Amino acid sequence: MESTAFKTWELENAVKLVDQTRDALYNYDKAQLDTVQKAKAWRADPHHFKYVRISAVALLKMVIHARSGGSIEVMGLMQGTIHDETFVITDAFRLPVEGTETRVNAQEEATEYMARYPELSRLAGQTEDVVGWYHSHPGYGCWLSGIDVGTQNTWQLLGPFVAIVIDPDRTISAGKVEIGAFRCFPDDYNAPESGSESSVDSDGFQSIPTGKIEDFGAHSSKYYSLEISHYKSTLDTKLLESLWNKYWVGTLSSSPLFTNRDYGTKQIADLAKKTHGYQEKVKAQFRVVGSSRSPDKDVQLEQLVKASNRVTAEETAGLMAGEIKSNVFIGGDEVRQV
Repeated sequence: MESTAFKTWELENAVKLVDQTRDALYNYDKAQLDTVQKAKAWRADPHHFKYVRISAVALLKMVIHARSGGSIEVMGLMQGTIHDETFVITDAFRLPVEGTETRVNAQEEATEYMARYPELSRLAGQTEDVVGWYHSHPGYGCWLSGIDVGTQNTWQLLGPFVAIVIDPDRTISAGKVEIGAFRCFPDDYNAPESGSESSVDSDGFQSIPTGKIEDFGAHSSKYYSLEISHYKSTLDTKLLESLWNKYWVGTLSSSPLFTNRDYGTKQIADLAKKTHGYQEKVKAQFRVVGSSRSPDKDVQLEQLVKASNRVTAEETAGLMAGEIKSNVFIGGDEVRQV
């Protein structure tokens, strides 16, 4: 069952095996990286970087870290290299930071840790540079807040850098990793007026909780999203198995409905609030004589329906997972008799 669950996790997150004979993405080419650094193509084109490839090991480490924080935001850094328009993430490490439910604060200890860890990694033979940072958004989606935009801009002054955001609550509910990758535009860049270039879920409207919409809208034009893909290598098989054992035990011993009880309740409450707001807008519109419904209202209603369907699907999946576990490990008849 454990191996089946691992294969399912790989399929759901589209983890692909790179060349078995070369493990090409793990070959650190210092000369090639120096060429990219000297060219600085990202200065001429704000959209130069378009892709992020994350190793399964780095992905699993970030997810485990994000889940360990619960409702508190956590933060870490990512090591890797750059291939043309692509960030290749080979590893990730957590930072000793103080987190709250809305932000992470890197203190002096974390700053020293950030400086020392790459040095020690090189001494151990891990030559990849730090090329990005990650942090969690428990329950409110993958996007950059105003503080995140400021942090990312600071990192980008030092060179090519990418920001990764993981939502551990939605990861548990959806069964696949909820993740986004972002880079900020230069201060003098005029973003299109048509809307945010940042990543949102397919349901759009429900993606951002009501309490976060203002912060999202105020900064969403200052960055754009990169396309993410995941890969694995024959070199990391043992480490991946070890990490999966830890992740699997935690997943097996918990139910999404209980682990994510607060998140599920907030999702339903937020959906109810948005539905009520939509109803009030429709009532106000029809109070105006001769008024007719605009296409935008229909789009909003469609998004509400999609959001409702997603919440229903996640709750149903949680119930089914609990039923399957009880049948496999306890025995369905015994559970019903009790």
